[in-house]
Amino acid sequence: MANIDEVREAAAEFLKRALNVKEVRVIGAAKVNSQWDIEIEVYEENSFLKSLGLPTKVQDRNIYTVKVNDSLEVESYERQGHTLVTR
Repeated sequence: MANIDEVREAAAEFLKRALNVKEVRVIGAAKVNSQWDIEIEVYEENSFLKSLGLPTKVQDRNIYTVKVNDSLEVESYERQGHTLVTR
């Protein structure tokens, strides 16, 4: 069974790779049944300005929830306030 430090590290490293960012900050962790919910703060380039092709140093502060099992496998991740649409 994984401890909280191992889970935090696994979630942070996964999100760095998935989002192609250098820094993330774990701001919360909770074990719910046999799964960990990790909240991570990420500063990302402003997507609207980026889509316009404008050079900017403006960054958005986004919070992601990463779900990790006891085997340190990431089961899902999602930006808070973002709704997934499936068809």
